[in-house]
Amino acid sequence: MRLSVVMAGLNGAIAVGLGAFASHGMAGEEMNRARELVETGAHYQLVHAAGLVAIAALAYQVPDERLLRWAAYAMLTGILFFCGALYVIAFAGISTFGMIAPIGGLSFITGWLMLAGAGWKRFSA
Repeated sequence: MRLSVVMAGLNGAIAVGLGAFASHGMAGEEMNRARELVETGAHYQLVHAAGLVAIAALAYQVPDERLLRWAAYAMLTGILFFCGALYVIAFAGISTFGMIAPIGGLSFITGWLMLAGAGWKRFSA
């Protein structure tokens, strides 16, 4: 679960940095759409960095952490595909990357469901 904590910290830092850049470095009317994409990506990235922290914290409570490990991988995949696609569209203007964003969204949902399953498994009985 060390990877979850490390990735949570790195993704949190990246999200805050990109969010600040969007707010302060992407000024002007012509940057509105790109700024919105970066802000959305940074928001989702930061939320899922917090999810990675929750996963790492729960790993010490759950005897079989495989489901949590897969939840972390799913969230990291979501960050890469969803947030990454938004950043590529915003910074490079390659709109075809929008086609891979739903893979990231499904990965986020899968990660949260796996986290719920691990919690159910740990705290039932």
